[in-house]
Amino acid sequence: MSSSSSKLRSVPDRIRQVAMFETGGLLLITPPFIWLSGVAVVDSFLLLAMVALIAAVWNAAYNTGFDWLEHRLTGRAADQRPLKLRILHATGFETGLLLVSLPIIAAWTGMGWWEVLIADIGLAVAYTVYAFFFNIAYDKWFPITAQS
Repeated sequence: MSSSSSKLRSVPDRIRQVAMFETGGLLLITPPFIWLSGVAVVDSFLLLAMVALIAAVWNAAYNTGFDWLEHRLTGRAADQRPLKLRILHATGFETGLLLVSLPIIAAWTGMGWWEVLIADIGLAVAYTVYAFFFNIAYDKWFPITAQS
């Protein structure tokens, strides 16, 4: 039987996961944000790149903590996560990021708080859906059991 440490992603694997997630998210989400928000292209890209950088740090911390807690409570590796827990996982990640990104988007764009809240919720919904499917694909492409 493998040790409990083999049930968690390695640091290089986590870095790859975060980099792929944030790069893909930035490429998918920036164009609709520009179109829907009316914020200039360069400002939108720089803002979302800053939020992506913050999200990358949050992503690594949140996923590592979630994976560790899930393994501790269930003995299960993250790539074996059931559907309901995947939904909770993606929603929890985006809720935490929403709390951090709301004031940043407001300060950067000069939009009112209600506009920012709607824009940020839109981003959170889009990223939640993206996170759900990305993590399923990532777990299939890079299963934990295949790691040394």
